[in-house]
Amino acid sequence: MTSAGINRSIASQDEVHQQLERILASREFRLPERARRFLEFVVIETLAGRREYLKAFTVAQAVFGRDAKFDAQQDPCVRIEAGRLRRELEHYYLTDGGADRVIITIPKGGYAPVFEVNPDAELIEMLPVEQPLRSAFSGDDGEQAKAAADEIGEVRRHVSRRHWLLVAGAVIVFAAAVGIFQQVGSPRSDHGAAQGADTRPSIIVERLDASSGGAPATDIARGMTDDIIEKMVRFNEIIVVTAMPRNNGVPSSQPLYALQGSVELEGNRLRSIVRLVRRADAAVIWASNYDVDTKVQGIPEAQASLAGDIATAVARPFGVMFQSDTATIAGSADSFSCILSYYSYRSEMTVQALEVAKHCLQAAVEKAPADSNVAALLSLINLDEFRFSYQLHTKPTAATLGVAKALAQLAVRLDPKNARAHQALMLADFFGNDQAGALDAGAAAYASNPNDTEVVGEYGLRLSMSGEWDRGCGLISEAVGKNAGPRGYYEVGMALCAFMRGDLQAAELWSHMSDLNYNPMHRLVLLSILGALGKKQEAQEQLEWIKSKSPALISNVRPEVVTRLARTEDQERFLAGIEAAGLSMPNDKTPKE
Repeated sequence: MTSAGINRSIASQDEVHQQLERILASREFRLPERARRFLEFVVIETLAGRREYLKAFTVAQAVFGRDAKFDAQQDPCVRIEAGRLRRELEHYYLTDGGADRVIITIPKGGYAPVFEVNPDAELIEMLPVEQPLRSAFSGDDGEQAKAAADEIGEVRRHVSRRHWLLVAGAVIVFAAAVGIFQQVGSPRSDHGAAQGADTRPSIIVERLDASSGGAPATDIARGMTDDIIEKMVRFNEIIVVTAMPRNNGVPSSQPLYALQGSVELEGNRLRSIVRLVRRADAAVIWASNYDVDTKVQGIPEAQASLAGDIATAVARPFGVMFQSDTATIAGSADSFSCILSYYSYRSEMTVQALEVAKHCLQAAVEKAPADSNVAALLSLINLDEFRFSYQLHTKPTAATLGVAKALAQLAVRLDPKNARAHQALMLADFFGNDQAGALDAGAAAYASNPNDTEVVGEYGLRLSMSGEWDRGCGLISEAVGKNAGPRGYYEVGMALCAFMRGDLQAAELWSHMSDLNYNPMHRLVLLSILGALGKKQEAQEQLEWIKSKSPALISNVRPEVVTRLARTEDQERFLAGIEAAGLSMPNDKTPKE
């Protein structure tokens, strides 16, 4: 890189000028005129060899019209505008600029731009798949193909060139079978299962018996059975049936599991006893009982509450059906095997488990391009590489985030009712600094399946970190109360909730209940809590662990906190605890963008 900030053996000044014009002309570059002048000024000055003069003072005079009395410490206009400009450049390269050769960035800590060449810029041009799809079919199928091509084009604009190769592989499979276009062309009603055999585990919900309580209990048993079915069918990773399937009079593949149980009504106490049976050998692999006082809730509410608890325990992520017989199911080359690999990875949170799950999901995308679940989980894998980089030893990049969002958008299009797809989109928007979009997607995920504890917990975390602590913490508490997994993950959310309301003793207790080895950020939360409590020795132990196991986090504490906590007052409270714990933070006057 030369002093002008450009590698002249790869990109010329003309190319940079053309790229600047392309950005300024894009509809996706949404900043006002002053920000545009900011970008134009720093690019031109850098190309002229004057990058060392690009300080807050010179930018303020040239772009903002400030006079010689300008004080950057007192007037943060340049710093604030630079932050907005960085975010908008990132947005541009995730949308219109996805195939651009020259990438312009403004690294944090200064105002001089850097010009880089995307090494994969030519690859996207080698895969002109949209137009062949539009013209490959005629008649009704042609309309379906055009709809699919429009969707693929949208993904193409959001995915980096390196990862576009993966998506393109799936697209080629799309083009091979006309029948798939009939599934992609309109919202799906079958939860996004791939064409052909559905490998998701199946469960038959048998009618609950009324063991005591007479006719009222019989009515409740019938109603609870229907409620359980209605709530379980919202979990996309499983298939729910109510009768043995038949195909032209010949028995079809049988459900793997049966949910059986009974209802007892004695005075005001309503009890349900349920069990999950593996039908191959009639083995009971799980059983539990649930009680509720009908005087407190009323029979309809009590019935719905019990049904929700039962459906959640059996079908939720990390629940009974994801813990039973995984050794026999995992390893087979199908989508559900990959789903099991994903949840196994989330429990282990190791680099090796990540690689196994990601490889499986990537292969599954090619084999089952219309499977909304697979696309959603592959999105979440990419998101984890972005948000858990210190644990997984990955490099969080805008390209990774772009792939995650594109896959989440595809998953939602394949099945608009898939809660996991909306969950993935929520996280992609949240870490892409689109708080409003994240909360909209979270609300859609929660509406799709309020009994999915992972959806409830993640939505609660995003609400809380966006500043809606009361509402968000209520959802996190609900998820923890229903044993949401992975173990110890949402407990750190409870620690943050207690910390923000000023209950430091409860915050410390919840933090110790979390899995501190799951993610170094959990240790950072405990560090801030201990600092606020004045427990210097305990804080020093956590600090030494972070320095030893995740040294890169030490120099990135502030940006990591700012990424996760939307409100300035929440950021400063958290950072104050870090400083009190003994970790020196950059001066508050230092540019934070």
